[in-house]
Amino acid sequence: MKIIRFILGRIILFLDWITSPRPNPISEEKRNEINSFTSNMVMYEFKACPFCVRVRRFMKKNNISIKTKDARRNKEYATELINGGGKLQVPCLLIPKDENNSQWLYESKDIINFLSKELSIEL
Repeated sequence: MKIIRFILGRIILFLDWITSPRPNPISEEKRNEINSFTSNMVMYEFKACPFCVRVRRFMKKNNISIKTKDARRNKEYATELINGGGKLQVPCLLIPKDENNSQWLYESKDIINFLSKELSIEL
């Protein structure tokens, strides 16, 4: 099973690489607005997860830059995800609300819908 997962993961990453979307042209003002909104966010992911790839492709297409942490390759990141969000499930977007509160948003469609709504991006 590990071999099949490994092979499928490599196929997913290769296909993502050769079909990677081009970023939409945007104004510098819009780019600064996006960067300001997402500056404190973190996305926990597994590199070869198809749902994580979906979110990364959306982010690239829409010029969204969010720090990513690979919870499969780094046990410290996996522990952060479990302790903060309550489960080891990716993709997960950490949205800091204030010093003591954060929202842990799971599911690729929910993450994409949240970002598109908050940043006024059409799907």
